[in-house]
Amino acid sequence: MGGVSHPITPAEPSTLVGWREWVGLPGAGVDWLKAKVDTGAQTSSLHAFGLREFTRDGEPWVRFEVHPWQRSADDAVQVELPVHDRRRVRSSSGHAERRVVVLMDVRLLDRVIRAEVTLTRRDAMGFRMLVGRELLRNGFLVDAAGSYLGGKPPRAVRRANKRPAVEDHPPRLHRRRAEG
Repeated sequence: MGGVSHPITPAEPSTLVGWREWVGLPGAGVDWLKAKVDTGAQTSSLHAFGLREFTRDGEPWVRFEVHPWQRSADDAVQVELPVHDRRRVRSSSGHAERRVVVLMDVRLLDRVIRAEVTLTRRDAMGFRMLVGRELLRNGFLVDAAGSYLGGKPPRAVRRANKRPAVEDHPPRLHRRRAEG
């Protein structure tokens, strides 16, 4: 009832994105980061490691690390940004927490958008970043069946940051259910 509608007009061409995309954080020096496009989230959210707040020239700042690759600290990047805001955010599981909000440039497909991004620990989540509605309102349409419509990082980049090969892991024991 009564929400403000933001129709896309021909003067504002739309860009189609899938439910998951590879994004970049150009201001932070992160070329590739796997993100889930989440129309249920208002603000975008980034998995931030070692989050520490401090004061610079009398203003609140935050220092954190971005680990661009799932289950890996390879290519970690340390970022320092002014605190833009603090907000209470409720996760999809119903848990509410107060989060630091920063302004970051986010590259989604071939466009760079300045966005509000909340910082949190997303250890249990499958994606290092969520792209929320505020960023998507900048002329993006979501194809819920589409995936990586903007392409993937070059194969050499992906291969260099994959988990070790299966033969590098100890064998797993599997129990078979008794028949009969």
